[in-house]
Amino acid sequence: MPAYEVTVYHSKELFACTVNNVYIKLVGEKGESEDTQLSKDSCFIGKESYCTINCHDSIGNLLLIEIQKKSFFLEDKWFPEKIEVKAPNGETYNFPMYTWITDRKKRYFKEGRALTVWEDCSPLGWSSRKQELDRRATVYRWKESEKGMPHHIEANYPSDLPLEDQFITSKTAEFIGQAFENILWEKYIELRECSEAWSDFDDLSKLFDYSKYDILDYVKENWREDDFFGYQFLNGLNPILIRRCTALPDNFPVNENMISLHCKGSLAQEMKKGNIFLCDYKILDGVETRYINKQKQYLMAPLVLLHKTPDDKLMPIAIQLQQKPAADNPIFLPTDSEYDWLLAKLCVRNADFNLFELNTHLLRTHLLAEVFGVSLLRNLPMVHPLYKLLVPHSRYTLHINVLARNKLISQDGVFTEVASSGGEGMIQILRRSLSSITYSSLCIPDDIADRGMKDIPNFFYRDDGLRLWDILHSFVEGILKYYYKSDRDVERDPELQKWIGDIFEHGFLCRAKSGIPQRFTTVKELVKFATMVIFTGSVQHAAVNTGQFDFGGWMPNLPSSLRCPPPTKKNEATETTILSALPDISTTIKALDMLYLLTRKFSDFVPFGTYPEDHFTEEEPRRLIHIFQERLKKLSEVIKERNKKLDVPYKYMDPAEVENSVAI
Repeated sequence: MPAYEVTVYHSKELFACTVNNVYIKLVGEKGESEDTQLSKDSCFIGKESYCTINCHDSIGNLLLIEIQKKSFFLEDKWFPEKIEVKAPNGETYNFPMYTWITDRKKRYFKEGRALTVWEDCSPLGWSSRKQELDRRATVYRWKESEKGMPHHIEANYPSDLPLEDQFITSKTAEFIGQAFENILWEKYIELRECSEAWSDFDDLSKLFDYSKYDILDYVKENWREDDFFGYQFLNGLNPILIRRCTALPDNFPVNENMISLHCKGSLAQEMKKGNIFLCDYKILDGVETRYINKQKQYLMAPLVLLHKTPDDKLMPIAIQLQQKPAADNPIFLPTDSEYDWLLAKLCVRNADFNLFELNTHLLRTHLLAEVFGVSLLRNLPMVHPLYKLLVPHSRYTLHINVLARNKLISQDGVFTEVASSGGEGMIQILRRSLSSITYSSLCIPDDIADRGMKDIPNFFYRDDGLRLWDILHSFVEGILKYYYKSDRDVERDPELQKWIGDIFEHGFLCRAKSGIPQRFTTVKELVKFATMVIFTGSVQHAAVNTGQFDFGGWMPNLPSSLRCPPPTKKNEATETTILSALPDISTTIKALDMLYLLTRKFSDFVPFGTYPEDHFTEEEPRRLIHIFQERLKKLSEVIKERNKKLDVPYKYMDPAEVENSVAI
């Protein structure tokens, strides 16, 4: 009588065990076993459970297992990680699960070998895939909250999400605890209701001990300097805006006399050499602003011209604060008075905060990662190779985005309370940003080339990002080419085509001009798109999220709002003008509290390229994962060595510091 030895691996997470009866049935090519009850050891967290399943005859190669949890009294939750079955002939089969089972319904899990739909062509294979996707379609539903914005998961609260997509218990406790135990808590209680302006910069510097934070301390000491202002366009929070300037925009009438002290050659000559760069905040033009603490807030849409000097510094040489040139919209220059020039730079930094938070950070990482994830869960079964590749990079994304919609960007959310563009302005910026997104702007090699940023020195975002893209692309290519041997294999995969179709429709709202594929026709197209999806939810998110407190913890370097309109004349600004323009005390406290919380590393942090869950069971993909991890490790060492020589270490794309998904 053939005997199959079954081992069940349980999650170590609190409350993941069950005291209910669990029954297992094996389904093979030649038949199936009887239901067999799992041992009661399953009630112990992290402990393996065993059973032996006897069959009258061989059931052949195992295809799937049937799981059913039964209770006579109290129904509980159970989270098995995987099941291992050793067949009588010595062969071992692995069944990845990583699924919460909360009811008495029968659940089916395929053997771990990844299969596309045209490989899994038996009636049993087709029916199990369809059953899984039908169930998921009822759980993961699209919702449109605002016209012109990406659709998202239908869930009002994190508790509405499937348990697999919620924070584990320890993460929830740590997240809540962090919110109450941050460095500003004592001052927060004292100052959160104070709507007065800061009396001087010394008062602001006493908010907490900045010297405990190396980069933040450097920011505090250098925020007024022009070279640091320019540096942040390359390696700060918003490195995707700057582009090489080959011709001045018609609405930015900078002339030779204005910049003659800063450029040894003419402006035309410096442009020809590739030494002139432009940052244009036109998306912010005319955006509606709000009142904070009963005071009107302001937001400009600046144009900033920068020059690369012979010693490779990027220096601002002209700032126009509004898009339309006019007599009351002067072009500010470094030769203007100290406070005129500082006020102009503050207006730019405020514009950068609003554009960065909503476009670069929220839309281009959080919201797009959610679109990719929801489409994945609706259209690809667990056995699909692309599901196995992408699902680790969607961990916690739905939960954190539901929290963001409730706590940050809602009508009474923190961002709404502290930002110039909070409220209707926020929606305007998001709509404009989505309409301007292109596929090439989401792929860092294309984006760097399109912006003419290949050669500028000291652009660490570019250097680290391109190397990470190449390493990731090589890994993704190896995995997908293992399963898709030809372009025909890609074209005839209906699940894959539905995945990209959903993304095009619900993420990019059927905008063909975006360049987002509507379907895949080649393996090359699939590899590039899957690389972009992983890069967006891991590397790019780390690049624009992790440094928020480093660069924004000293509020004058990244003011969330401004309390003065754009200056219409020169030679009128003073230090008092600057302090009056900056966010008031309570707004500062709330903004810093938000930035601090959003940049914390939690104890369950999963570094980029680390896969605690064994979704792939075949030897070749596991070999490719090992090579991927070794290449990331070597790059991390190179980045750490380089950073030792920098005044401001660029650590945000160090693979060891990049989280595997949008999880915070």
